[in-house]
Amino acid sequence: MESSLHTLNNLFAQLGLPNSNDEIESFIQTHSHLAGTISLADAPYWTPAQAAFLREEILKDADWAEVIDQLNARLHAK
Repeated sequence: MESSLHTLNNLFAQLGLPNSNDEIESFIQTHSHLAGTISLADAPYWTPAQAAFLREEILKDADWAEVIDQLNARLHAK
C-alpha cells in the first residue's frame, strides 16, 4: 500500500480552511501560543467536525498524523 504525503496545505483544505501559504501563516500567527495544557483538537477555534477529525487521525496514527503533529508544534510554539 502506498502512503500519501500530506502537507499543511492539504490539511487546511481537508479542514475546510483557506489553504494558501500566506493564509496558513496568518492562521498560525493568529492562533499560536496555544497553552501547553490544551490539546490541538481541544482548541476553541475548531468546529466540532474539525476537532473530531484532528482527534481521530492522531488516535489512529493515520497518515494525517505527521502533518497534524507539525501544526500542533507550530500552534504551541512560544
